[in-house]
Amino acid sequence: MTINPASLLLQAAAAAAGSQQYPVGALYVVATPIGNLADLTLRAIHVLSQVDAVACEDTRHTAPLMRYLGLDKPLLAVHQHNEQSSAGDVIARLARGERVAYVSDAGTPAISDPGAALVAAVAASGRTVVAIPGASSAVTAVSVAGDTIGSGFRFIGFLPPKGNERSLALKALATADETQVLFEAPHRIESLAQGLAEACSDRAVTLCRELTKQFETVATLPASALPAWLAADANRLRGEFVLVVHAVASTASADTWARHDAVLQTLLAELPLKQAVSLAASLTGAPRNALYARALELKGD
Repeated sequence: MTINPASLLLQAAAAAAGSQQYPVGALYVVATPIGNLADLTLRAIHVLSQVDAVACEDTRHTAPLMRYLGLDKPLLAVHQHNEQSSAGDVIARLARGERVAYVSDAGTPAISDPGAALVAAVAASGRTVVAIPGASSAVTAVSVAGDTIGSGFRFIGFLPPKGNERSLALKALATADETQVLFEAPHRIESLAQGLAEACSDRAVTLCRELTKQFETVATLPASALPAWLAADANRLRGEFVLVVHAVASTASADTWARHDAVLQTLLAELPLKQAVSLAASLTGAPRNALYARALELKGD
């Protein structure tokens, strides 16, 4: 007897996720893999099997995924050029009691991808929107960046492609202390590397290329070294890029940090390090990671 792999996958997804309620008349925002098909969650597979239609950024991109899963659903093109006008068609389906999924070409919709306008329109119509989480290149990049100073991150996405707007965006990025996440296309990665080298040469940057794919590359180095690193191997210019610009220590005044030290020293005398740092962060409003690093220095002294 021939075993159908897609059928087994759908059975496993139903066993793992089928007990949850999936209301009718709802939009399901489904994250899809950013490069590795194995990153599609069982819950996402089950939802795609249950919906009546799949709205997608590009039907040509989504159709192979649906075929792989052994699913045959109507595909609705909902992309950046027609998202507003297509929202009405989706809402009409929801009003008839249908379940509709929305997927972008890769990763989590509405993060530098279409989807936000559709979600807003559906929510404004009083219909339910359900998140089906999964892969996100921004979060994936931050998780392997090893940024010990940042206590969160700011998602920038793609910078303006050229001209004064791009220069101003690079300047703003260089003067911000927090962790920032950028996307870049292969034909502009050299330009971005040069811009970062000029704008914030000493800042640590983690460059992620082809995340989750066969030739994934992750490298952390000073911004000043980025152009030479890319030039050393032509293969490093290929693929899709996510860059994490690491946070830098706060530029708070010496008097401010002296007050932070006084709070830390008092707390460290009575409490374990992590508890002392947590309480100091609440009392001072200073970044937790910066306080933790300073607490280690004080204990070392």
